[in-house]
Amino acid sequence: MNYAVESLKLHRQWKGKFEIHTTVPVSSSEDLSLAYTPGVAGPCLEIQKDIEKSYELTRRHNLCAVITDGTAVLGLGDIGPEAGMPVMEGKCILFKAFGGVDAFPLCVKSKDVDEFVNTVALISGSFGGINLEDISAPRCFEIERKLKERCDIPVFHDDQHGTAVITLAGIQNALKLVKKKKEDVQIVISGAGAAAVSIAKLLLQAGFLHMILCDRKGAIYKGREGLNWIKEEMAEVTNLKKRQGSLPEMLVGADIFIGVSGPNTVTQEMVRQMQQDAILFACANPTPEIFPNDAKAGGARIVATGRSDYPNQINNVLAFPGIFRGAFDAGAKEINEAMKLAAAQALADLISEEELDEDYIIPKAFDPRVGPAVAAAVKKAAVTSGAARRKQETL
Repeated sequence: MNYAVESLKLHRQWKGKFEIHTTVPVSSSEDLSLAYTPGVAGPCLEIQKDIEKSYELTRRHNLCAVITDGTAVLGLGDIGPEAGMPVMEGKCILFKAFGGVDAFPLCVKSKDVDEFVNTVALISGSFGGINLEDISAPRCFEIERKLKERCDIPVFHDDQHGTAVITLAGIQNALKLVKKKKEDVQIVISGAGAAAVSIAKLLLQAGFLHMILCDRKGAIYKGREGLNWIKEEMAEVTNLKKRQGSLPEMLVGADIFIGVSGPNTVTQEMVRQMQQDAILFACANPTPEIFPNDAKAGGARIVATGRSDYPNQINNVLAFPGIFRGAFDAGAKEINEAMKLAAAQALADLISEEELDEDYIIPKAFDPRVGPAVAAAVKKAAVTSGAARRKQETL
């Protein structure tokens, strides 16, 4: 099937992938008086006295804004905010289907960081959380940081953190199979954009020690000329030996390759230069850095991709619905590192020692256990880390 062609046909029929339904009756004058004026003055005045009551008296407690500027839409690049709307609508239905979270798409027509941040911050009182989507790097890092400073609700860039959570879960399970320790393995990450940086940061938080990021010019290290601010920041905490060279050179002797860059950047010969029982996460879509068959032919033990037609798919739907479900259930003010680490551990733990296999290191997208398990772990982590808005006894 040509999915692009068939999807276009269906989008013409669908004219959008969701619609709004009322949850209360509006069939009599009494119904109107209770749902609207004059009765609605009661909850309005309660919220005026205590804004926290907005989570009890409106749908805000379960409503997430899915927001983009259209600058990094899927693999299509900077196609504009309106062109990104089909993706934002798709994200909204995944929120509902996999997490029971109501979500609404918003496309902001600005590439100015401060203008974008101000727009989102000003409307944040309507929502319980904000999911940033398809925003180009390095702007996405600054946007997220500034919004976290201004908003008292979770702000989550899924292209960064969702990918990182699932990657960490898969790496943890892969290491069990190859019997290597996270403190010992050498990791090489191809890419230095949103996903790559977030993966590196979360792996460091999880206790991985030896990591090198590579961009188009090769290894990133402290002192390399021409680095932008986020690459300079990452050079402070990765590649501490300041190794210099190309991606093929960095892969010599590496245990793990994580690709979030571009197609066909890794060859069989490069895999052969890695350590025995090499682990490769080749997640470029739709064409990975190396296809699983080629990676295995080069000696790889475990291979994951972003594709559904191969084993071990790194699919963000495994993370963001459950993460927001757990954050909302806890009334969380943020999604912090403890919550992300808990989500990754919950995903990894869903696969028992008996089930764990080279072609099954991460749960499948439609595994019904995923959403509830991630949500429960995130909710607990929100409480224990102090991110929960409500007291533990009320949860």
